[in-house]
Amino acid sequence: MQQIAEGLFERLNRLYPKMSKGQKRLADYVTDHYDKAAFMTAAELGDQAEVSESTTVRFATLLGYSGFPEFHQTLEELVRNRLNSIQRMEVTYGRIPEAKILDTVLASDIEKIKLTQEHMDRGAFQLAVDTLLKAKTIYVMGLRSCAPLAAFLSYYLKEIFDDVRLVNSTGSSEVFEQLVRIGENDVIIGISFPRYSMRTLKAMEFANSRNAKVITLTDSIHSPMNLYSSCNLIARSDMASIVDSLVAPLSVINALIVALAMKRQNEVIYTLKTLEKIWSDYQVYSGDEIDRVDDQDGLKLRDPDGEHAENGTGYKKR
Repeated sequence: MQQIAEGLFERLNRLYPKMSKGQKRLADYVTDHYDKAAFMTAAELGDQAEVSESTTVRFATLLGYSGFPEFHQTLEELVRNRLNSIQRMEVTYGRIPEAKILDTVLASDIEKIKLTQEHMDRGAFQLAVDTLLKAKTIYVMGLRSCAPLAAFLSYYLKEIFDDVRLVNSTGSSEVFEQLVRIGENDVIIGISFPRYSMRTLKAMEFANSRNAKVITLTDSIHSPMNLYSSCNLIARSDMASIVDSLVAPLSVINALIVALAMKRQNEVIYTLKTLEKIWSDYQVYSGDEIDRVDDQDGLKLRDPDGEHAENGTGYKKR
């Protein structure tokens, strides 16, 4: 992060004497309020500096960026770890009218998925698939807000592979206890997004020291998670909120599961057939199934005995 900051501010200082008055106002605003500028469009940033949107775009080009999107991404990287939860909430509540929260959040999530699709390294994705197919044991780790992603991924990987282990703990020592047997024939998938988990990072470092293959799912090529990985999957996340938006990472996980399942169709089919029999024999799902019938009969709920019974609410239990 320090390199990112130095790179941006060095450019601003070096080029400042050559800037027009409008560009200098932009430079001053970015220098003093980069934490706010990171969440503005080109038009919004221009309004703050009292210049046009086109001037803002040319300003980004003057600094050596390919355009405003690349400049904007640099600002995002700069503040990514500097915002705590309270600051995230203040930024979010300050820029979204209450009546537009639903539409704004949904639109933002859609945009994150589109950006992830556009910038995903297809070669890295394929490398991740090939690496997992060759693994003896697969470890999956994601803590705090990333824990549901890790649990989701490990759940489905267990339907594809024989030895999948979800690493979870409340202390760093417990992490290493679960990774003590990891070796060069194994793979660990580390999932972490801002603010990055130090325990996850240390686990990646440990796995790398044991010559295990390390795959990361994170938000940027500048993420510290990539220090120890041989394969980086990048998915955009939304940091400017009290709630981490992880819809794009989940989409990448879905794609990874589908790709692996297609490569091992016979094994997956056998596993699913076995599970279906177990679910049926032990009535795992039958008590929760609902059958639709005509309007006069309403809904019928199915119980293990297969009989119908009125429940006093207009439904019939079977």
